[in-house]
Amino acid sequence: MMRKLIWILMTGLAACSTQPAPQLATGTWQGHLVREDGGDIVFNFNVSDSSGKKTIHIINAGERMLVDDIRQEGDSVFIRMPFFDSEFKTALQADGSLQGQWVRHLADSDASITFKAFPNVSERFPTSTEAKFNVSGRWPTYFKTPGKTDSSFAIGEFRQEGNKVQGTFLTTTGDYRFLEGVVDGDTLKLSTFDGSHAYHFSALVKNDSTLTDGVFLQGFTATRQFSAKKDSSAQLQDATTLATVKETGAVLDFTFPDLNGQQVSIKDDRFKNKAVIVQLSGSWCPNCMDETAYLSEWYKLNKDRGVEIIMLCYERTTDFEKSKKAAEGFAKRFDVTYPVLLTGVTPSDPQKAEKTLPQLTGIKGFPTTIYVDKTGKVKEVHTGFNGPGTGVHFEEYKKEFNALMDELLK
Repeated sequence: MMRKLIWILMTGLAACSTQPAPQLATGTWQGHLVREDGGDIVFNFNVSDSSGKKTIHIINAGERMLVDDIRQEGDSVFIRMPFFDSEFKTALQADGSLQGQWVRHLADSDASITFKAFPNVSERFPTSTEAKFNVSGRWPTYFKTPGKTDSSFAIGEFRQEGNKVQGTFLTTTGDYRFLEGVVDGDTLKLSTFDGSHAYHFSALVKNDSTLTDGVFLQGFTATRQFSAKKDSSAQLQDATTLATVKETGAVLDFTFPDLNGQQVSIKDDRFKNKAVIVQLSGSWCPNCMDETAYLSEWYKLNKDRGVEIIMLCYERTTDFEKSKKAAEGFAKRFDVTYPVLLTGVTPSDPQKAEKTLPQLTGIKGFPTTIYVDKTGKVKEVHTGFNGPGTGVHFEEYKKEFNALMDELLK
């Protein structure tokens, strides 16, 4: 009798040990970054399966960001974001959901926040009431940190159909990329997540031209307040006036190592008698990602016209190997075929312009793009980038960019 009981127990254990591990469900998910202050930053992603290999697309309005570095070990699921050195460390739960942490690898430490995700949930924000007002239009917006007197200015641009809203905020140094959300009754909710930006906006829509009681949740802990008034004539400062050259007709002079450690100078023969675009960038920068996606493809189509591009990377660490690893992944994802150089200077260094490009009055934001004519003189310095999330502004940028390059290539 005892032998039979032992045999039954062993058979049951063997059966349990051979049960397949739970799998990441395909379809649309709703993800939550759960802040300690109780605020959730919500976003959606889609899981697909091709020949047994899982891929994810992060969904933000019109963008689908591919994430293909996914590893499952038992019920543990590890998701590595393609940019910005961040990842999800999660475990599948009995109900098929994911729970774990979103981890950002910073220059000298890691930071993390609780992450939860639920399968078969396609909505971003639930709605219970028809929208009372339509927020489509251009909204000058002032952001303020609670307890402080200083504020920052941006212009919100939104498109609303029914309850659903898409749009972005434009600033002098770039845009907040693809925002997606709803107007539920008199409440506006927007969010985005791309591996760096983790944003949630909410505000009371007082009428067709007024937003009040705005709350902006940014990342792990930051909170700002905002208000806005609709104004179709609102403008930002001209992006070519934020940073300039100290002297008209200035000539750049720099030498930095490329990703192979080889020294590259703008005075090398490769760049002589050519128009040169100098891209001040960093693998941590979402707007730099959008600019690089555009410039990489443009260069392949136009490099035979007598133009070169040089990317100068300002990474979050001065360590060459760490910076190289970050910049390599960034350049590989966008198939960058022009030189990528490491400045060895961080974006937070107040002396970054003096140490790398002393001909400039400063570096006011990333990306910054410097246009050099065939004689080697700086023609224009442009701060920021309006990416595809800005709609018509991205189309305007491309038109202006190509007109400028046609002029430089004459």
